[in-house]
Amino acid sequence: MTSPSIVWFRDDLRLADHPALRAALDRDEPVIGLYVLDDESPGIRPLGGAARWWLHHSLTSLAERLRERGSTLVLRRGPAEKVVAELARDAGAGAVFWNRRYGQPERDIDAALKTALRDDGLTAQSFAASVLFEPWTVATGSGTPYSVYTPFWRACLALPTPREPLPEPLSIPGVSKAPPSDDLESWELLPQHPDWAAGLREMWEPGEPAARRRLHEFLTEDSSSYEAARNTPSAGATSLLSPRLRWGELSPHTIWHESVQAGVGGMFLSELGWREFAWHTLFHFPDLATKNLRRDFDAFPWPTPDPEHLSAWQQGRTGFAIVDAGMRELWQTGYMHNRVRMVTASFLIKNLLIDWRIGEEWFWDTLVDADGASNSFNWQWVAGSGADAAPYFRIFNPELQAKKFDPASRYIAEWAPDHVSDSPPPQIVDLGETRKAALQAYEAVKGASRR
Repeated sequence: MTSPSIVWFRDDLRLADHPALRAALDRDEPVIGLYVLDDESPGIRPLGGAARWWLHHSLTSLAERLRERGSTLVLRRGPAEKVVAELARDAGAGAVFWNRRYGQPERDIDAALKTALRDDGLTAQSFAASVLFEPWTVATGSGTPYSVYTPFWRACLALPTPREPLPEPLSIPGVSKAPPSDDLESWELLPQHPDWAAGLREMWEPGEPAARRRLHEFLTEDSSSYEAARNTPSAGATSLLSPRLRWGELSPHTIWHESVQAGVGGMFLSELGWREFAWHTLFHFPDLATKNLRRDFDAFPWPTPDPEHLSAWQQGRTGFAIVDAGMRELWQTGYMHNRVRMVTASFLIKNLLIDWRIGEEWFWDTLVDADGASNSFNWQWVAGSGADAAPYFRIFNPELQAKKFDPASRYIAEWAPDHVSDSPPPQIVDLGETRKAALQAYEAVKGASRR
């Protein structure tokens, strides 16, 4: 009698370089793929709208690829610890494998499930797959987590080279009768009333095959201009791999080794390092999305948000060209150029004096690449309250940023053409006055740090 293996897919919606899948295949038993939509477990953050759109299409792709190779993807909804254990029992599974997650609620679920499965006599094992360096393997000389990027990344690079990626299996044996599965459509991940995803469909094709094509395209065609033009939003010089990493359609090990083999390193690989730093920080500080990493920032006197200012920022109606262009690009495509992300975030925090957590929540809902670490980590970096943060008094002037990084207004013309017309929209605040107000408010933080 067979005892199938369950591979619990999470943020690793791929077949190549999937250690949990490889472990299941090594058992030489049928394999059942499983994805659990968990909006119920304590501490689990429900996905934003753009992320739900991506998940629907990436799961569709994964299910098709598993089916082509002989296996199946079972979809279940509910508290993951309960759902996985129930499927293991009902399917007569002998083992459950998964790749690790690093947020505290996810780690708690995984630890409890591993104990429960082993108590029931099953093999339960987790693997390193989503980061290059496990967070507990990188520490300062005194054993504390790093708070500054450069020494953190230097310490990472002093460790053994990240392992080679595992090959994609050509066949995956399935069970003779697949367990019952939810209909993906019943999860209602796609927007309906209204359907706001036309721009996402135009720009993106979720799934592992498209991810691999984009990596190849970037390494062979676009990477030569990356370092020189990556800060120019109209240049098309960025890799556009961030949602692929967020959903695990590509592993960081695959990107690392294929980049090195293609002769692409330097700044591009350091961006992988910045992602590692975000996960390292979240692992050690689980409340990154809600609490200031620098606790002296708890003294910052955030005023009650002006609802009209917040709405203008969300809708790209601030009157500042590069801010409006970025926010409209975000709404239409689920993506925003990284330089513009910094400018729009700085404007919300330091010109509108709106708490960074409110901006973080908006990006969480509208970005296809928002993950549990990088989104909050980067918002705290801009706010000045996080790891290796830009000082609060470093305020990105949106007009100067536009002149420096979009001097011909190509990006602005694409996303906010009303700003290059004869009558551009009015600006909702005065940059000079709001800068002074922000610096004055910052004095409360300076006072707290001295106490």
